[in-house]
Order: sequence, then structure tokens, then C-alpha cells
Amino acid sequence: MHEELRAALAGLLDGLPPKQAAQAVDRLIANYRGRTPTDAPVLRDRADVAAYAAYRMPATFEAVRAALTAFAARVPDWSPASHVDIGGGTGAATWATAATWEGPHSTVLDWAQPALDLGRELADKILPDTSWQRQIIGEGLTIPAGTDLVTVSYVLGELRPEDRRAVVAAATTARAVVLIEPGTPDGYLRIREARTQLIEAGLRIVAPCPHSDTCPIVPGEDWCHFAARVNRSSLHRQVKGGSLPYEDEKFSYVAATTLDATPAPARIIRKPQLRKGQVLLDLCTTADGLQRTTVTKRHGTAYREARDASWGDDWPHD
Repeated sequence: MHEELRAALAGLLDGLPPKQAAQAVDRLIANYRGRTPTDAPVLRDRADVAAYAAYRMPATFEAVRAALTAFAARVPDWSPASHVDIGGGTGAATWATAATWEGPHSTVLDWAQPALDLGRELADKILPDTSWQRQIIGEGLTIPAGTDLVTVSYVLGELRPEDRRAVVAAATTARAVVLIEPGTPDGYLRIREARTQLIEAGLRIVAPCPHSDTCPIVPGEDWCHFAARVNRSSLHRQVKGGSLPYEDEKFSYVAATTLDATPAPARIIRKPQLRKGQVLLDLCTTADGLQRTTVTKRHGTAYREARDASWGDDWPHD
């Protein structure tokens, strides 16, 4: 699916002056970092939307897909028939949903008509079972009764606090909710706040947390985040430069559900450290909170699995 997305994005900036695209990207990055909560759409016109799609869609797609994959592993026999992407813009989370499950009907809600128009254009004939609907994202928002899955990706930081709470409240009426924010301390705090709201609404947390208890991380000392590898295209480099052929998109997320699902016993919350004959794993665990465990050669199969383990994986592997 990511190759199809890349193909759809190719040529998107034809005719758009590079300086205009770069300026749009700079402003969008400021919003992406969560510095300017607003009650107005961040994507205002075709230049904004084209720049956003070229620069951010591949990274957003990979981050959302990683979060959805972690959730899907906890509900292996379930797939959503209906999906609502709140504040979905050009539809990156809908592409990620289609890469995770076959057959869901997706509805993208956004208040920026230029974003919806371009998203529809990109998805034409590739994601045919998708609706694009203009909608104010904030207080008064509702989703259709019986919705299976709601995604909210890189949106909460754009909203005023009261609108954030309204969006999360609307999401809690679905069977499953996956929220994704930038992997910054502020992004983590928004996810942490939303996580509490999901639990209070009666949903069960199944990823990345191994429990629905209080997060053991002390705010201000650390934050929970993960990374998704994004291959940079020539289009990406055209918009914002960068010499490496890839980047690592840092993101924070939470997945919750009313379904019968059990979280993993533990989650790897830092990149595993490989030493001679041993692997150091930083874990968030069900019973003991945050802990570091050392897996050595004498652990046999567990050692081999630890050497292959990645930041964000369940532990032990299912």
C-alpha cells in the first residue's frame, strides 16, 4: 500500500513553486509540533495541502500503520467493517487502515475542503470504498452508531483543550479507538490525557500499554514514544531536503477497545541494546511497571528472539 501511496503522490507538486511549498511545510511543521492550538483548519489551500501530502503523508502513514499493526496483533480474529478517520485530512490513516485490514468502509472527516478534495483525488480507484465529508472537528462532533474503528492521527495537538476532549469523547463510542500524536513530550502528554479519558469511558487499553492502570512514566522525566522507518522519496527531498534515504518518524499512540482483547505482558519501550552475549531490553510491564531485563545466551530461544526484537514490539513475542 505504501508503494501505491508513493505513486499517487508522485508529481503532486508540479507547477507549485518550490519556495511556496517550503514555506507551507515550515508553517505546517510548527503546527505538527503542537505549538499553535486553533479552532480553524491548519490546511487552508491547495499549496498547503500539496506540501502536507508530499512531506507528511508517508510519515503519517507509517506511524499509523505501526500503531494499527500493534493493535491488530491483540485482536487477531477481528477486522473492522466501518472506519471513521477524525480530522483525517488527505487520508493517510485511511491508507494505513487499508494496509492493515481488507474491506473496511472508511469515512474521512475534516474541516478543510481542500484536504478532502486532494485526498479523494489521491485515493481515486485505489481506495474506492471511502467517503470524504466536511465536518467541524471539535465540540458537537458525533460518529455513526455501530462504528467499528476510529482513528485520530496528528490532530489533537491542533485543537483547543475543550475540542480535544470532545473529539476523544466522540471516538469512545466506537468498538476500537487508535490515537496517534507526534513522539514529543507534548504529544505524549496529549496521548496520556486521552488514554485516561478512554479508560473512564469504559474502554480497555491494549497497546502499547500492557495494562489500563496509571502510566508509570513520570511526566517531565521521560515520555513514551516509538519510531517508524520512512523511506524518503525524491518528492520528499524536493520539498524539504535531507540527504539520507530514510528518516525515523517518532510517534506516541494509544489503542483501546470494548472487544474481548488482552494486552501483551510487556512492551519494549526503547531500542534494544545489543552487547556481547546479551541483549538489554527496557520494558513496560503489567506487574512491575518500568524495568530493564537482560537476556543472555543461556536463555536460548528467548535470546535469539531478543536479538531480533525491535523498539515497540510485544515481549515476550507471541
